[in-house]
Amino acid sequence: MELLRTPPPKERADAARNRAAVLEAAGRLFAERGVEAVSMDQVAAEAGVGKGTLFRRFGDKAGLAAALLDARERVLQEAILHGPPPLGPGAGEEERLVAFAGAYLDYLLEHLALVRMSETASPGARYRIGAYRFWHRHVAILAAGAEDPEYAAHALLAALSAEHVAALLPDLGEERVREGAARLARSVLR
Repeated sequence: MELLRTPPPKERADAARNRAAVLEAAGRLFAERGVEAVSMDQVAAEAGVGKGTLFRRFGDKAGLAAALLDARERVLQEAILHGPPPLGPGAGEEERLVAFAGAYLDYLLEHLALVRMSETASPGARYRIGAYRFWHRHVAILAAGAEDPEYAAHALLAALSAEHVAALLPDLGEERVREGAARLARSVLR
């Protein structure tokens, strides 16, 4: 699992400062105005960098969203790998799967607009994100006793996609989404 974690890129000091300024500005603007309402031009101006710097580094707003999510994803990954049970090692597979579903929903609901943007930037974008490979491997390892652990992992993660959860929330509410995700996590092992 550690091998699936991508180390932060090495960069020059000025590039690191610019990156930090951009991420801070984007995070602040997205929180104040909403992800959809903020342009890359506004982020560049707020960060005090040129548009070229912003686009070369992040590509587009989805790339910027993915970079903002990176540190938050690492916190959840660290808890999975080294945290206390039931999310971390030391609990049974079912307990860990249910804990993962709940912790992932915590992360997702806190950053729903950003995750949704990063997952839907282009067809299949969600599956090319490094964090998805980590989540998938984690669930597949826990579901090793299932008939097809790889498929079971994709099925559980499909129910936790930002687009899917965003569509369900208005009709079902957060509590039912959480209960359903926990039931689905339990069923992966059956």
